[in-house]
Amino acid sequence: MNTIERDLVVLGGGPGGYSAAFRAADLGRSVTIVEQEPVLGGVCLNVGCIPSKTLLHYSEVMEDVEKVGPLGLQFSKPVIDLEKIRAHKSAVVKGLNSGIASLAKARKVEVMTGFGTLKSGNELLVGDDTTIAFKDLIIATGSRPVQIPGIPYEDERVWDSTDALELRQVPEHLAIIGGGIIGLEMASIYHALGSKITIIEMMDSIIPPADKDLKAPLLRAIKGKYQLHLSTKVEKVVASPKQLTIHLGNQQEISADAVLVAVGRRPNSDSLNLQNGGVVVDKRGFITVDEELRTSAAHIYAIGDVTGDPMLAHRASAQAKVAAEVACGQKSAFTPLGIPSVAYTQPEIAWVGLTELEAKEQGIEYTSTSMPWQASSRAMSSLAAVGVTKTLFDAKTGRLIGAGICGKSAGELIAEALLALEMGAVSEDIALSIHAHPTLSETFAIAAELAEKRATDMLNR
Repeated sequence: MNTIERDLVVLGGGPGGYSAAFRAADLGRSVTIVEQEPVLGGVCLNVGCIPSKTLLHYSEVMEDVEKVGPLGLQFSKPVIDLEKIRAHKSAVVKGLNSGIASLAKARKVEVMTGFGTLKSGNELLVGDDTTIAFKDLIIATGSRPVQIPGIPYEDERVWDSTDALELRQVPEHLAIIGGGIIGLEMASIYHALGSKITIIEMMDSIIPPADKDLKAPLLRAIKGKYQLHLSTKVEKVVASPKQLTIHLGNQQEISADAVLVAVGRRPNSDSLNLQNGGVVVDKRGFITVDEELRTSAAHIYAIGDVTGDPMLAHRASAQAKVAAEVACGQKSAFTPLGIPSVAYTQPEIAWVGLTELEAKEQGIEYTSTSMPWQASSRAMSSLAAVGVTKTLFDAKTGRLIGAGICGKSAGELIAEALLALEMGAVSEDIALSIHAHPTLSETFAIAAELAEKRATDMLNR
């Protein structure tokens, strides 16, 4: 057994892990990343966010081309070259991998390849033959797809999100179990490439966390494209040489050429031997942390998916900076008022802060306003009228407590709402801020004007 001593060790090299390592290095710590994969970037960069958004761009372009066809700008039918598409996706990922590796080298961050587990409160076992004695440890091991019973996962036609993004083939009929963000994004990609799409969701609506009125434009957009089975449970999937048969709880059966299981993710905490370091997890396997991201062991920190919902790369990166700063002796805490969520569907959905359901559960009196994009000149001229901008203001103080946008580039537009939320803006602040016209961003200002009852582009109710 080879035993080495290190200062600050980060277990996991995803968006949270490498961000923590780089921030700590900038603050003067000697840092080692232990990552089981040969490259940094984690699920997000290598088999998640980045490849999926690269492929979603293809579907967005193809949909835009379809829209302008009846309006006087016709293109020939697209010719899909899967090999070139896969090569482009890989090139994007590889380029970002190289960039992160260069940043690690420039900061003199050591990167060790191997699977790490806790040997004791101050020792990390990497592989079978190396023990790292550390002063501080930041756990950033991420998450993996949830598996449900009754599914023949050994069949190569049964996919998780990683399999789907490999783009090995385009099935004639793709059935997706799970109507959350991952499932709907994969639906957009494969529908554009020519697959018939069926989505099966156990809840009564797609993207369950978002408000129903916010999702309404997306539902209208996809109902004609996909076959939707809501409030429906999958009992089992039976594989035969020719097809996969999905047995539903309502006695229906669906035949498909491939099945994507996208029912959520679970933390990668169960194989780390956390008990050896005195690190406590909750009943779902999430590591318990405080505002400084400390675990039950004060010199061990945890960030990202392994600490709970929402499992988002930008949450992990924000937590990473806090954990690194605290480990370096600085005053820092993770206390965001909002963490934006984005579904890169067509149209996109983004929200931040409280939803109406959450506000009601917390007993908060609120004012809700909505600006339908049919009344937006920019949306109309951009063939993006399917959308809505929604705001929630505290009824007593007028302060913004939540916002949501469904429409083109919603993921970009939600940033203004996030800043307003964090800065404690009230409806008057937003309404009196002069927005450029015509833009999609002014729909947020008009929603605030509606709360102030001073809108002119819509009737004040």
